[in-house]
Amino acid sequence: MYQQEFIVFKAVAETKNITMAAKQLHISQPAVSLQIQNIENYYGAKFFNRSNKGVTLTKAGHIFYDYVCKMLDMLTRVQEEINELAEDHGGEVEIGATLTIGEYVLPNILACLYMIRPDIDFKVTIANTETIARDILERKYRIALVEGPIPENKDLVVENFWHDELVVVVPYHHPWAQKGSITLNELTKAKLILREVGSGTRKVIELFFAEKGFKLSDFNITMELGSTQSIKNVVAAGLGVTIISALTVRKENEEKILKAIKIKDCYMGRPLNILTNANNAKTKEEHFLIDFLHNKDMLEKALHMDCVGGDFASEFLSR
Repeated sequence: MYQQEFIVFKAVAETKNITMAAKQLHISQPAVSLQIQNIENYYGAKFFNRSNKGVTLTKAGHIFYDYVCKMLDMLTRVQEEINELAEDHGGEVEIGATLTIGEYVLPNILACLYMIRPDIDFKVTIANTETIARDILERKYRIALVEGPIPENKDLVVENFWHDELVVVVPYHHPWAQKGSITLNELTKAKLILREVGSGTRKVIELFFAEKGFKLSDFNITMELGSTQSIKNVVAAGLGVTIISALTVRKENEEKILKAIKIKDCYMGRPLNILTNANNAKTKEEHFLIDFLHNKDMLEKALHMDCVGGDFASEFLSR
């Protein structure tokens, strides 16, 4: 049996239509029919029920389909691992990232990584968590960094690399700025600006409120915006307060534009995770990135941009 015949069988099983499978694979309909016939003859079993509406798998066909999927995945992994035997002359790493990580975490990390491995090119795609999870499963890219809840799937591997604290952010000269912390009851009286429905940050906030016995309707939400930077601009203009990642407001805090404060006697946070496909073998470059993210000392320096000079690179490579 050949890999091409497995691919044809899988396409017919999933489209339930020989004509559609032929179009999908860019081969003729008779060629598809012939390969299906060859498979059935080889195994001495009928794998498809045929009708005017299309084809459906028989009981034997379902069994064969499950094994075909596993075999095709295995063949892909074999090719990837063989490719890994090639000499390492640098490479490219495509990364999916959610908005907060892509805008406020990855730039610092990539700047530091480039000091260690200038031969690696990193390409970043920004999307929401659900889109990224789907793209990882579809192998549009092989590694992603996401915050917030992740859809459950046996083929998704989730590794925590940092814990991100969410804080209340107010204008620097706001009455709350000198308090250091506020209660949730106080927050219900403020004009609250949040990320849009569906964002990872908002989901974490909703879960936190629920754990403390509050609903979103208990708060005076006056604005919903699609980016953290837009929210910061609106808060700086004095139009309300917000809850966002502490990592995103460091610069404005230092420049005395915004002030980050905490909710009294509470910790609000979320994990930042590495997301990969369980069926993919990792390249040397991807292993390098993941090893760096799991190195807490190096990551702390990167997030604070404390990686200037040759010592940073030699320190990481010596570990």
